[in-house]
Amino acid sequence: MTEESTAPVLWITPSGRYARVLARAVDITLALAVLVAAYDYAGDHDLLLGALMALALLFRRKRPATVMAVVMALALVQFLLHDPSGGVPMAYAPAAYDMSVLFAMMSVVHHSRSPWTPYAAGGAVLLAAAAATYGVPFLGIEGSGDGETLLIFWGLTLTVWLTAFALHTRRLYADSQAARARHAEREQEQRVRLAAARERAEIARELHDVVAHSLAVMILQADGAGAVLRKSPDLAESALKTIAATGRDAVDDMHRIVRVLREGRTGDQDAGEDRRLVTLDEIEVVADRARTAGLTVDLSVDVGAGRLSPAEEMTAFRIVQECLTNTLRHAGSGAGVAIRVREEDGTLLIDVTDDGAGALAGEASFGKSGGNGLVGMRERVELAGGAFEAGPRLGSGWQVRASVPVQTKTPVATRTSGSTENAGTTTPVRTER
Repeated sequence: MTEESTAPVLWITPSGRYARVLARAVDITLALAVLVAAYDYAGDHDLLLGALMALALLFRRKRPATVMAVVMALALVQFLLHDPSGGVPMAYAPAAYDMSVLFAMMSVVHHSRSPWTPYAAGGAVLLAAAAATYGVPFLGIEGSGDGETLLIFWGLTLTVWLTAFALHTRRLYADSQAARARHAEREQEQRVRLAAARERAEIARELHDVVAHSLAVMILQADGAGAVLRKSPDLAESALKTIAATGRDAVDDMHRIVRVLREGRTGDQDAGEDRRLVTLDEIEVVADRARTAGLTVDLSVDVGAGRLSPAEEMTAFRIVQECLTNTLRHAGSGAGVAIRVREEDGTLLIDVTDDGAGALAGEASFGKSGGNGLVGMRERVELAGGAFEAGPRLGSGWQVRASVPVQTKTPVATRTSGSTENAGTTTPVRTER
């Protein structure tokens, strides 16, 4: 939806310094018109009353209701000083400088903030015109006009009131449009900030997952290769190959993240052929690397082929990857990890448990990290609409549990993957039906 422009047009809807100068010029012009009109009357108090009315009109924008009350009071004094019997009165009524009443009414209508004020101002002037024409009999005050005069006064009053009300309506519309434009601008700025924050969080998660896991595996493999280099060259060569493969995958993932940063694409938009899609099958790859790094990994994947969307498979893979990284960093080689990934009743369940290499939960070093891994896993699961919990187990080790609602509901065959491996040996068993 596009917002109508509310930018002021010079000489039509001036703003800022031009608006203030023009408003002051209009006020001075109206005051001079009232003063000149009062100067033409020969009454003893006409010029004084006209001057006071003109002075009051100079404040009609800041205090419109007060100015109207003052002008109406001066008009009442003018009416009381008028002597319709003949001779030179102390003040003439009605007089041309009574236009100040209409100017004051127009200011109240145009600048009013409440819905009833314009009608109250118009009604007050109509009643005052009727009283000036026919008098106030129960107070013994005689009028100075007839029905035709009253119609002229009322017609002029209604014309001025309708004009002022039209300007009032236009001002309210312009204010509402300006408010809508400001609100839309604030919303747009907020959306941009939120999008930038989400993008930064996504990139931070990807960087952490790629760098932390790859470096943990490469460091342990390098340490192992250095330890067995002279005694078992074959094992050292295998470790070096694992380091090279892990490094190449990390470089590929880093290139993808850099392309997102340079080209401004999000993860969903980056769907070209050069993107490496992560599936549940990749869990077996990271599990094998963890085994070669010294972990004992018991992996079970029981999810129907095609049941998960790419985003859900990515979530499951990153959670398992981060859990293995944390086990390598904090429990070290020799720890055992049990990984269970399954889909039940439209929910993807992920359960990763390690024994902490036998260390008691209170003695583990999980709390010494910055916690970015746990934060990233929790954010991934919550973005997918799931639930996440992690913490130490009773006795020793750590446990991570996550549940993610599955969007794809196509009934398909079940894929089961299971293996139980010790450090240095890999015998995966995979069955598909």
